[in-house]
Amino acid sequence: METAKNVDDVINIMKKASNTFTEPQGFSLAEVLTALVIASMVLVTVLGIYSRAESVSATITRRFDSSRLPSEVLQRIAEDLDRIIASDAYTTISINNKFAKGYPTAQLIITKTIVDAKKKPKVFERILWQTNYDYDADGLILYRRRTSELGLLEDKLLDEERESWEQALFVPICDGITFFNIQAVKNGKFLDKWSGRMPTGIEVSISFAEPFKTLENTWDVFDEQKFTRAIAIDRTRKIKFKIAPKEQKKPQDRLTEGAEETEGVEEPGRAGEPGRAGEPGRAGEPGRAGEPGRAGEPGRTKEPGRTGNLIRK
Repeated sequence: METAKNVDDVINIMKKASNTFTEPQGFSLAEVLTALVIASMVLVTVLGIYSRAESVSATITRRFDSSRLPSEVLQRIAEDLDRIIASDAYTTISINNKFAKGYPTAQLIITKTIVDAKKKPKVFERILWQTNYDYDADGLILYRRRTSELGLLEDKLLDEERESWEQALFVPICDGITFFNIQAVKNGKFLDKWSGRMPTGIEVSISFAEPFKTLENTWDVFDEQKFTRAIAIDRTRKIKFKIAPKEQKKPQDRLTEGAEETEGVEEPGRAGEPGRAGEPGRAGEPGRAGEPGRAGEPGRTKEPGRTGNLIRK
């Protein structure tokens, strides 16, 4: 009996031990809620930092793009002018400015002609830059067009596969423009219209900033938000310098200079000239204060003929 009881005790102990090691242990509800709250706080903090960093990065990128795109457009226009224009009488420029739906627009046409063997002028190359209003974007779109009557290709790799009519199409460069103006510079004056020979220079202004309404019911942009570039025409030309003539001195100026030179020079004998400071006879010179005949000189008041004017008659 004792042996059987011992065996039962051993079996019970083994069962308890097996239950201790095999049954899984779980988390309580409070522990689960605490873990969820901590995880959500960490996730919200990480997402806030990420969104902030993304917005700062987008702002920096937008600023770089806003200044890079206008610079690239102005550089492209300057390259076209430098490549085509030279000291050539057969190169002409046409500039026009107007308003489209209140937005300032401009057009620039660069035409270079040559004379063939039959002495007939032909367009060697013509480049056109202009902006048009786009209803979908509610802004201006900048276009560029290049043509040549001689069939010259601007890019042999790309233009060889195109048809002749495709090469004369308007190519959109960029959109979202709110201000575009081109002026010719001649004798220090800015002209909105030009047609003919090359001017002294060309000033191009472009902006993508938010416009404001003016009193004339047109759209404009602040000057500090405009990107402007002045392009010189024919930089190899001879610049005439004017030398100012030498001013001749007037006689009065010479006298003034002579007086300034002598002013302050101590004349010899002035400070210690004998007789000036203590010259004898000035204060007590005999005959000045008590000279006989001055106060009661005979003949001054009693001279005959002075009162009756007998001598004058």
